[in-house]
Amino acid sequence: MLVKRRMSTPVITVPPEMSLPDCLKLMKQEHIRRAPVVENGRLIGIVSDKDLLNASPSDATSLSVWEISYLVNKIKVKDVMTKEVLTIQENMPIEEAARIMVDNKVGGLPVMKNGELVGLITETDLFKILLELMGARDQGVRVTAVASDAVGTLAKLSHAIASGGGSFLAFGEFSGDAASNRIVTFKVRHMDETAVRVALEPVVEKIIDIRTV
Repeated sequence: MLVKRRMSTPVITVPPEMSLPDCLKLMKQEHIRRAPVVENGRLIGIVSDKDLLNASPSDATSLSVWEISYLVNKIKVKDVMTKEVLTIQENMPIEEAARIMVDNKVGGLPVMKNGELVGLITETDLFKILLELMGARDQGVRVTAVASDAVGTLAKLSHAIASGGGSFLAFGEFSGDAASNRIVTFKVRHMDETAVRVALEPVVEKIIDIRTV
């Protein structure tokens, strides 16, 4: 899956001269937590709700409400935005975008095509993908098991489920607790928990968890 299939588009952008209160109001209205900053069609930064809130006076200030309002309205997006913006290309694999976000501790990345801003991928978009990958919105028997990392193990597992009349709703494979095994988590339909357990026990090392959800 590529970023362009999951990014938010069109992108809600803000100009660098927008005031802090106006930007916060826009984010609240549009239910967004960050916005690219664009000037003359060019991406020059990105601003988050945290940037805006951190720029606001603290509750401990001795200023009057009028003084606070005056000062806050003088703060512009350009004063608090992140100027060195990490960007990605629309044809990047989604897992590579996720790696960049995790490694750099950012919650969103502007997406570019031929030098132009075409979208925004956020942590929320990644959470939605995780829901789909794990079949969170579909009912079935959910299994977490330890399986051998040997060639052919997944084929045996798939054959066991198919032979029992079941089919996979979702399937994920993760690092195991040893180099010789993997943790597999999947969801099966058309079988009950007992049938799934009986089918799997001969082909996995250990069933960690099994439940109907």
